[in-house]
Amino acid sequence: MLTIDGAAGEGGGQILRTALALSIVTGTPFRIERIRARRARPGLLRQHLTAVNAAAELSGASVTGAEQGPATLTFAPGKVRPGGFEFKIGSAGSATLVLQTVMPALLVGSMESRIALEGGTHNPAAPPFDFLEKSFLPFINRMGPAVEARLVRPGFYPAGGGRIEVKITPAERLMPIDMMIRCSIREVRGRAIVANLPRAIAERELATIARILSLVPSSLAIEEIRGSPGAGNVAIVEVVAEDHTEVFTGFGEVGVRAETVARRAAAEARDYIESGVPVGIYLADQMLVPMAIARGGRLRTGPLSRHATTNIDVIRRFLDVHIRVEEDSVRSRIVSFGPR
Repeated sequence: MLTIDGAAGEGGGQILRTALALSIVTGTPFRIERIRARRARPGLLRQHLTAVNAAAELSGASVTGAEQGPATLTFAPGKVRPGGFEFKIGSAGSATLVLQTVMPALLVGSMESRIALEGGTHNPAAPPFDFLEKSFLPFINRMGPAVEARLVRPGFYPAGGGRIEVKITPAERLMPIDMMIRCSIREVRGRAIVANLPRAIAERELATIARILSLVPSSLAIEEIRGSPGAGNVAIVEVVAEDHTEVFTGFGEVGVRAETVARRAAAEARDYIESGVPVGIYLADQMLVPMAIARGGRLRTGPLSRHATTNIDVIRRFLDVHIRVEEDSVRSRIVSFGPR
């Protein structure tokens, strides 16, 4: 049984999620200690507990310590059982992060799976549904599986209440992909979502995005949502290249000006455009697990975050794969995957 330090490196919930995902992929049991020990609220929160329970249901695992708060958990998976699943976080915890935990094991095999997840769909510090749909899943589908995701209703922090439905048609194995060349950028789009909030917030955000990125009115759109469980606001910039789309997001917060929210998303998009790399740092982080499972392929991205390097450390514990990170220039890194 592997023993993992949950406070190592970046020390967040990603260590637990990656360990769960690769445990059910490989059949490797593990014990994780000091879960999120350096966080303001250490241990398992509701969204982490949902990820544990989801992974256990998917694999028939034996689990100890699966309750809110404890700092140690053991997980011994059984055989993965594809099929239909419904997971309810019961809060604004990220539904996309729970999906991140269970999806890798369902990408390969012989049987279709359908997953419904209820919780937050647009959360700070988590991939929003728009990123999942437009940036991440298209690359997964290039690796062989066919994954379709539908936003039934959005759920914003702190109310939650969103719902995502996902259909996974697996492949026999994940195929390596090469993401080394930046293709031409065809379009940059700005979109602002307001749920149970004044339209003027979205208008101010789009005006800021348009000014920073020199966008014309036809590249801007407002989405107003009524009847949402709570109020919410997201400013989104989509950079559409010939081969894929990068998504950058700013989340509205109480007491934070609309212009500040929009400036965050626009600045990240501008940095990506100017860097010349094909893969944004958020997409690169999300691609680490599937590319490691494929045991092949390369990507060129920006300097890796501590979150990404910690993720690589966990992956190496579970998979017999060589992951090499090379400095290509001041603003780019090459991450390659291969058998040891």
